Amino acid sequence: MAICLFTFWRPDHIARQTAVEAVDVAVSDKRIAFSIDDAPRGVGAYLEAGERPKLLMEAMKTAGIEQAVFFVNPGRVTDNDGDEATILAYAEAGHLLANHTADHNRLSDVSVATYLADIDEAEKWLKGKPNYRPWFRFPYLDEGGKNKAKRDAIRKGLKKRGLMNGYVTVDASDWHLEDLALKASKAGQLMDWNAMGELFVESYVQSAEFSDDLARRTLDRAPVQMVLLHETDLAAMFIDDLAAALKKKGWTIVSADEAYRDPIAHMEPDTDFADGTRTQMLAAERNVGNRWYQRNDQKVAKKLFAERVLRE
Repeated sequence: MAICLFTFWRPDHIARQTAVEAVDVAVSDKRIAFSIDDAPRGVGAYLEAGERPKLLMEAMKTAGIEQAVFFVNPGRVTDNDGDEATILAYAEAGHLLANHTADHNRLSDVSVATYLADIDEAEKWLKGKPNYRPWFRFPYLDEGGKNKAKRDAIRKGLKKRGLMNGYVTVDASDWHLEDLALKASKAGQLMDWNAMGELFVESYVQSAEFSDDLARRTLDRAPVQMVLLHETDLAAMFIDDLAAALKKKGWTIVSADEAYRDPIAHMEPDTDFADGTRTQMLAAERNVGNRWYQRNDQKVAKKLFAERVLRE
């Protein structure tokens, strides 16, 4: 059993680029694209400073993810941290840049005016950058919650600015797994690294399959799915494994541009609670049941992490 301390051991997966075995891909209509939030996210607990971006770009290239979209928080970029160079390197590698607000505010916690100003500040930084797209993603996927007036005001503000909602459909709360691993590492707890990778990949494959089923039940067709990841060490280390696992399940990886050309991109669900994935909200609008992927429940994810990664 591969149990070890993160702070004293790092797998060969990090030390060298691993060739991903070719996998048989089933012919299907399942298409999926990748997005990565919160760039620049800051140094994690496992990779050395500056190591994550390089590993992430190499892993995506190996995995055949030719064009992901990075949703950027320019308020985190300073003159001396090298983050601007990192973001530009993502663009130079063929990936896209889009707006995630400057400072990552939650819409439910601030006024409409404050939120729109946060969007505008990010736009000033992003416009003119290579591979920029006029897309906006709500931090925390919070589109106003129960406050329809706020939701509609932001929708109007986005249209005025020529910005499209950069929605997601596939989520498995990788940020929460990262947070659990960080806390365990700081506490000196032993973790099974292989189990961590398996849990990460398994959860996202399940979420993709869940969202595909939900979309078919809701729309009677299979839209292009959009995965939500964050710029974490876990994503950098396991995104190639995730892509390989998706291919084995019959998924075809496509560009972010292709994903956001799907007709689902122009739908604006009218729900009592505006939060979560686009497929969840469309299903809620149509009263379709079984809308929530269970591992996004933090209690469920924490229990799995304890059992499989910490071996408790």
